[in-house]
Amino acid sequence: MVKSIDEAFNDYFEIVPATSPELKNEVYRLRYQVYCLETGFENPDDYPDGLERDEYDESSIHSLIRHRSTGLYAATTRLILPDPSNPDRPFPIERYAKVALPSSVGKIDRMHLSEISRFCVSKEFKRRRGEQGSATGLNDQNFNEWFATPDERRAFPHITLALMACITRMSAQYGLSHWFGLMEAPLIRMVALLGIYWTAIGPPVEHHGRRLPCIMPFPDFLAPVAEKSPETLELLSDHGRFWPPQVPQHQASVWH
Repeated sequence: MVKSIDEAFNDYFEIVPATSPELKNEVYRLRYQVYCLETGFENPDDYPDGLERDEYDESSIHSLIRHRSTGLYAATTRLILPDPSNPDRPFPIERYAKVALPSSVGKIDRMHLSEISRFCVSKEFKRRRGEQGSATGLNDQNFNEWFATPDERRAFPHITLALMACITRMSAQYGLSHWFGLMEAPLIRMVALLGIYWTAIGPPVEHHGRRLPCIMPFPDFLAPVAEKSPETLELLSDHGRFWPPQVPQHQASVWH
């Protein structure tokens, strides 16, 4: 019997919220591996302790994906939240892409906005042709191929999908309404196959490779997934636990 995507994920991987100093160091260590050593996006000399960090980490929430059988951390991502003491502080997309945010977003309390960032997969889990040239393991040749080791290939799609599940969980927890992102084109096309649609808000820019500034409303993004790929919805929403979301009355704070 063929397992569902969700069943296969839980057999081989688990999502780990990086809430402790020790787990955050695992996040920074994995990012150093990917962004400094594998892709060269960042200069390793700037991080002599082997931990890639930046000014946005203190105002971010982080997740890891752990491979159960090896204990290795396979991937990580973060959501950058606004600073309650300075809500007008620009998101990276506003700094690097220099885009004017859509007028509809301008009417939204910035405390409910966020930016997806540091979306990356360990080299140990990038085994297919051409994957090593990208932080996510996707490129124009393989964006619609499944990720897996040989024993797992029949069961689990590209691990990038699990990173979207991390984003969904964190967003529901913090009562967020929109995501920004500087997205790789292959990643945009890969998730579109599953009903996840990003909207461009500016021309491509060079930032850790060529990227497109985009926006997506949360939780509305899951409605097309429900129609196009119900199995994917089960993984992203944790069987409905995070969609439709129960938006908290007051957004939780990352500073505590």
